[in-house]
Amino acid sequence: MTPEERGVVYGTEDVLTSLCNSVVRVLNVATQSKLHFSAMVQRITKIGLKPDIGCFVLFDGGFSGLVVLNFDGDTALEIYEKYMLNMGMPRSELATSFTSDEVSNILGELMNQIVGDFTGKVRRELQTNITQNQPKMLVLNKQVTLSVDTALDKPEFRRVSFFTEKNNIFYLELAIDHTEFIKLREFDANEVPDPDALLEQQQQQQPAAAEPVSDALDADSDELLRSLGM
Repeated sequence: MTPEERGVVYGTEDVLTSLCNSVVRVLNVATQSKLHFSAMVQRITKIGLKPDIGCFVLFDGGFSGLVVLNFDGDTALEIYEKYMLNMGMPRSELATSFTSDEVSNILGELMNQIVGDFTGKVRRELQTNITQNQPKMLVLNKQVTLSVDTALDKPEFRRVSFFTEKNNIFYLELAIDHTEFIKLREFDANEVPDPDALLEQQQQQQPAAAEPVSDALDADSDELLRSLGM
């Protein structure tokens, strides 16, 4: 590796971009619509939950931080409705108010998938590991400032705007310790394994007498894919 390649640095904005890409990837698949985020990022001095719905997740490990998603009522309902309709639910059975527990539960589930996608990329691309706690979802009528309950020596705060297909806006806020990853040598970042391909390979390796086990694996795989909104 040349000295120039050895000096490649993966910093806060790169971590933020990876997180934003996870938001778009998960929500695009879950809602079967096109979301995008702003090309500009804000440096902010604090992080918090804002009306109408706020969700936050703490992560720790190779580096520590806090992720917040803030939705207004219209944005929350749009994402919820598109997700549920994509899952095959009739519109007549959907919640009509963003204050419904069902809306908060679905957004919390999507937040969990987003951070899960992000932590997987961190393991593959940065060669380190972070763990997350269970997302917390709150319906709010006023702003709440959050402090990160972990040791951040040089905290950095960022905010990014996201836009839905109907041009509704929601915001991602990130609090993270100042960190830089410097590439020392070349490596291959492993791709996300295809669950269908892994299942097919496992079935081919099993003897014919193990067909009931294969059926159980099929059922478990289908349940996993349904939980991911696929």
